[in-house]
Amino acid sequence: MPDIIQLLPENVANQIAAGEVVQRPASAVKEMLENAIDSGATKIQLILKDAGKTLIQVIDNGSGMSLTDARMCFERHATSKVRKAEDLFAIRTFGFRGEAMASIAAIAQVELKTRLHDEELGTLIRIEGGNFIDQEPVATTAGTSISVKNLFFNTPARRNFLKSNSAEMRHIMDEFQRVVLPNPHIAFTLVQDGLEIFRLPAATLKQRIVHLFGNNYNERLIPVEEDTTILKLKGFIGKPEFAKKTRGDQFFFVNNRFIKDAYLNHAVMKAYQDLLPDDNFPLYVLFIDMDPANIDVNVHPTKTEIKYLDERSVYAIVHAAIKRSLGKFNISPSLDFNQETGFSNMISPKKHEDIIPPSISFNPNFNPFQTSSEPNYKSGNNSFTSTRLSGKDNWSSLYQINEETIVNQQSISIPEQPITYNSAKQYMQIHNKYIISQIKSGVMVIDQQGAHERVLFEKFIEHLENQQGSSQQLLFPQTIHLSSQDYELTMSILPEILNLGFQIREFGKNTLVIEGVPVDIGNNHIQPIELFEKLIEGYKNSQQDLKIDKREALAKSLARNSAIKTGSKLSLEEMHTLIEQLFTCKMPNFSVNGKAIIQTITIPEIDKRFEK
Repeated sequence: MPDIIQLLPENVANQIAAGEVVQRPASAVKEMLENAIDSGATKIQLILKDAGKTLIQVIDNGSGMSLTDARMCFERHATSKVRKAEDLFAIRTFGFRGEAMASIAAIAQVELKTRLHDEELGTLIRIEGGNFIDQEPVATTAGTSISVKNLFFNTPARRNFLKSNSAEMRHIMDEFQRVVLPNPHIAFTLVQDGLEIFRLPAATLKQRIVHLFGNNYNERLIPVEEDTTILKLKGFIGKPEFAKKTRGDQFFFVNNRFIKDAYLNHAVMKAYQDLLPDDNFPLYVLFIDMDPANIDVNVHPTKTEIKYLDERSVYAIVHAAIKRSLGKFNISPSLDFNQETGFSNMISPKKHEDIIPPSISFNPNFNPFQTSSEPNYKSGNNSFTSTRLSGKDNWSSLYQINEETIVNQQSISIPEQPITYNSAKQYMQIHNKYIISQIKSGVMVIDQQGAHERVLFEKFIEHLENQQGSSQQLLFPQTIHLSSQDYELTMSILPEILNLGFQIREFGKNTLVIEGVPVDIGNNHIQPIELFEKLIEGYKNSQQDLKIDKREALAKSLARNSAIKTGSKLSLEEMHTLIEQLFTCKMPNFSVNGKAIIQTITIPEIDKRFEK
């Protein structure tokens, strides 16, 4: 029987390695930028075409390479970081596995120009699909320039799986942020299709955060710093009021390497526990510096997950430091949450001092719609018959149910399930939260916020399908500044945003002018800029659900953010309109997040409560 186990050819082995190291253009960008940082560069340029599909070029002013090193950097497992196995536990730099350049060269057309600072001539090397093409001396600037062209040109199946340019660009922006944040001392430039996206000067960490995410972040940051025998922690966290619905602006770095750590994220979120709703996420950019011997960075192929020798102590230090910073800047609540707050302000009265109950003064005859020619109605028709309520006996009248608040209206009728809209004899709003209507078998309770979200969602979906959303013009157009990432996202879905009814135009770098908003949002009091920011945040949040397409994600986000909220008082006409619109919807019984909008309570159920 012949032998069947053979060594793989070098080019096949490199392509297999490339599948692990280079999954998309962003993977190559990460490896190339990290190599430039390791070279000691103070200025790094990233130039892209077609979101890296056609060209990824990184130019640095680092140390450069000799002829031998230039050739060796494309060999598998070639590295300047490791000489013996023990070195793996003392690494503070990045590209130490020695597979990146070999893997990239196996699936692209690569051109390398490099020169040492004390040499007159540099070296030019061309490699295509892992095959060496040529090598020659060249006049070039000190440092290194690497151009990666036509990524996956020899593996078309892999290339076909790449997403749109806007989607791939968002992945590149993620990697770019993770590289530039821990290196504020290095100047970075990012150019995409001839347009300069970023020009980040060498700066402090706070300045780098502001330059990267926008000037409005300057007022959002709280410094964090802790120095212990186990680790050093520094960085910035965000004020609770600027928390978002998505986790985007959350960064942990250990020894300047970006990591994903759910355990440490929990430590941060626990510190914000009493300050944020469950579905809000604060900004943080935190750096942990510790002995490399106490961590293992090789637990994941992409080196974004690590293990700690003493993870409980790391958790406790991070949590305590965040909590202390929030308290130091008067962010943490000062109330004792274990105490009933209703009694926190009770003070014993002074001896022989009478307690004077509060009083309310008003004119029961005042009518803002009454003209001088109209009759002056007596207060007998008003539910409050006294101009001043004082003393404990009169206070009870404030809590008496006025029969006139239950409105009899021959306009709605809602029979048993399946519910259809006709005419109801009675409906009213309770606690500015629910609308109650009497039906034949009992009562029906409608969640006003869920109902309005459903109405708006179906309207927005119709606008997106028919491309005919109506706008209401703003009296004063408003300018909004976005992060580069959010700007790229907005541009990728701009046609859909316009179809919803927004009127928007570009106004300089990462800046838009909002000239109109959808007419369907009515007179809610949310500002156009806030509405637009929440639309984008909600869209990003919805996009995490792979079952939701672009149009549905946008419609859901806008409906949730522009619907009336719990606590909004509705007039009789508004209740009537909302119920009428709800029962013309295709799915009136369920909100956009799948929860029930309508609940019915039957007479037998009520009788059972009263033991009848």
